[in-house]
Formats: sequence, C-alpha cells, structure tokens
Amino acid sequence: MLLIGVNRSPYTRRVAITLQAYGVAYEQRDLNGFGHRDEVRAANPLGRIPALVLDSGETLIDSAAIVDHLDEICGGEQPLTPRTGADRRAVLKVAAMMMGACDKGLQAAYHRNHTPKEKWHQPWIDDCMAQMTNALAAVEAMVRLNAPYLLLDRLTQADITAFVAERLGRGLGIDTNSRTPRLRALTRRLLEQPAFSSTEPPPA
Repeated sequence: MLLIGVNRSPYTRRVAITLQAYGVAYEQRDLNGFGHRDEVRAANPLGRIPALVLDSGETLIDSAAIVDHLDEICGGEQPLTPRTGADRRAVLKVAAMMMGACDKGLQAAYHRNHTPKEKWHQPWIDDCMAQMTNALAAVEAMVRLNAPYLLLDRLTQADITAFVAERLGRGLGIDTNSRTPRLRALTRRLLEQPAFSSTEPPPA
C-alpha cells in the first residue's frame, strides 16, 4: 500500500497510526496539498490528503473512508471501530468530535496563514478555536485518571483521533497541559506505543 500525505496533517497521521496498529506494510509519500498540488490531485481530485493507494491500484480518499476499509480488511473480531451497537456509536461520536475539532482548528490556521492580516475576521477565528477547545474539553471529561485508553479498555479510533486532535490543538496554541490535563496525559501514554511514536513527524 502507498500512503500519500504528511504526518503533520492529523488526517494523514490518523491513517498512518491505524496502518501501524494493524501491522500493515506500507510506503509513504510525503506530499502536501500546498507544495505538491499536481501530485496530490493526481491521487485525489480535491487536492486533499491523505490518499491510500491499495495493492490493487484502487485509491481511497478521506481518512474516515480509509480507516473504515482498514477496519474491514484488518480488524478481525476487534476492529479499531467496533462493528455494531453502543460501542460503535460511542467510538464514532468521539471520532466525529475530534476530527471536527481538527477541521475547525485548521480553518482558523488557514485563515490566518493565507489571508492578509488586514482582512482577518477575528470573531470567526476565535469561534473556530472555541469550537476546537470545547470539543477537546468534552473528551477530557471522558478520560479516566491513569486509564490507558479512552473507551472499551483497548485501543480504538477514539484514542487515535483524540491523540491527533490534542496534538494539533497544542500546535495551534491551546494549552492542553492546563486546560485538558487528563487528555494530555493520555496522549503522552499513547505516544509510548510504537504505532504512535513511529508516526511522529519531524520538527517543522
């Protein structure tokens, strides 16, 4: 398999962690939608990362669709997203909140980085960051003190998405050490696992 995208992207890293957790052999092409537009659009007409090229040549796009496929082919009896019932809904709820938090944080960052400062709409930036902060706080309330995982006493997409969202939030200036300390402690514990540590992007 070939993973297209950089692990600085929370969406790409979500897929990379999932591949690692399942023990799937893959290559990675470190491309982003800004510096490598034509190459990324060749894999995904939207020009977004990640994309995953399967051994068959089929290309999957969107991190949620990619991890759903990996759950199907690699998940066995305990996929990272449970297949049915209340456990599935609980994991999907956290994943939706955390990927939505990433969406809002990146919208604020893109606005700051790609709009002249005199044209910034600060109330909109502030609202995006408030949405991200509130989502992280909602997951913080779910974290049990010193528990190794967020839900089900095992690794799930709830952990993976919380991990990438918390990391992005810190990168965007949210002080998760003080505002969401249990979530920050959980991400530190997860970083000790090879699936997380091996996907850590190099310093910018």
